[in-house]
Amino acid sequence: MDVMLWITAGALAVAFGIGGASQILLTKERYRAAGPSQHWVDDFSAGHVKVIGAIKLIGVVGLVLPPLTGIAPLLSPIAACGLILLMAGAATTRFRRSEWALMAGDVAFLLAFAFLAWGRFALALFAS
Repeated sequence: MDVMLWITAGALAVAFGIGGASQILLTKERYRAAGPSQHWVDDFSAGHVKVIGAIKLIGVVGLVLPPLTGIAPLLSPIAACGLILLMAGAATTRFRRSEWALMAGDVAFLLAFAFLAWGRFALALFAS
C-alpha cells in the first residue's frame, strides 16, 4: 500500500506542480488559451488565478517534502486534505459553469487526494 500511495502522491504532485507553476508564470489570457478546460479563469481575476496556483504549489510541497525529509510527515495527509478542499472549489466552479465533463475530472482528482489522505492517516502512516 505504501508504494501505491507514493505513486499516487508523485503523480498528483507532478500534475499539480505543473498546473500551479503555469498559473503563476503565465498571464491569465495565456493560461486561458491553453485549452477549453482552462476557461474557468473567466470567473476570476488575474490575482485570484495566481493565488490558486500558489495554493497548488504549497499543497504539492506539503504532499511530498515532509515525508521525504522525515520532518513532520503528518503534514502530507493534511496537505492532501487541503487539496481536497481546493478541488471541491474547482468542482463547484465547474458546476456553476455547467461544465459537467470537466467537473467529473475535478471530482476524480478530489477522490485521488481523498485516497491519499485516507491512506496516510489510516493505512500506511509514515514512520516519524
